[in-house]
Amino acid sequence: MELAQVGRVLLFVGVLIAAIGLALVFADRIPLIGRLPGDLTFGGEGWTVYIPIGTSILLSLLLTAAFSFVSWARK
Repeated sequence: MELAQVGRVLLFVGVLIAAIGLALVFADRIPLIGRLPGDLTFGGEGWTVYIPIGTSILLSLLLTAAFSFVSWARK
């Protein structure tokens, strides 16, 4: 692998990590994320289990649409 390719991969990984960090910082300000129908929360004294089924489905649909659009636009 050439040095230029390694640099591009490292740059992409860095941008991806920064994007995930920003999403986590601003996640509380996005309405409905984590509180959609289908998101399950179980808890007791000192423990909580959170299963974001509805949020996962919505995120999957949005990412599929975004990647399909990018793929279509590149043709």
